[in-house]
Amino acid sequence: MYGLVNRAIEDMVCEKFDSATWATIRAKAEVDTVAFNSMDGYPDEVTYALVGAASDVLGAPVDELLEAFGEYWTLYTAQEGYGDMMGMFGDSFIDFLRNLDEMHGHISVTMPDLRPPQFSCVDAGDGRYTLHYISERDGLGPMVIGLLKGLAKRFEIEAKIDHRARKADGADHDEFDIEIAA
Repeated sequence: MYGLVNRAIEDMVCEKFDSATWATIRAKAEVDTVAFNSMDGYPDEVTYALVGAASDVLGAPVDELLEAFGEYWTLYTAQEGYGDMMGMFGDSFIDFLRNLDEMHGHISVTMPDLRPPQFSCVDAGDGRYTLHYISERDGLGPMVIGLLKGLAKRFEIEAKIDHRARKADGADHDEFDIEIAA
């Protein structure tokens, strides 16, 4: 994953706790990198090790941390200079979801080693949608829940999200039912 992800994890921990807690997490994860470069690639194992160590140090389940991080990520990337770009891919929650693959394609121009997930948003009628999330990376479904919550805040809507199918439970990909409050 790109260093931007690991930097965001660090910033979230430092904001919610402090830099000493981050140092403890980094040491427990056996990660020697002191400062992650946003545009450099790092092995996925580094990110997974940081999340696992954060779970141990903070006493919170990994899924809970990933969900919190997903919500944080939505706001973080907007603050890190991607807010205007995000605005180009939809002026509503659903339009944005429908354009996630296009957005990732746009990002890959500056991040050529990006291995983004694929998304498909299907209208189920009556303000309900199904989001299909396909990724080569395992275990990140809870992060998508957080991303969806963060996007709902960004677009100032109420959304009920249900993680209907999980790759971790044997499905070929994750699926989320989303219900938009009228």
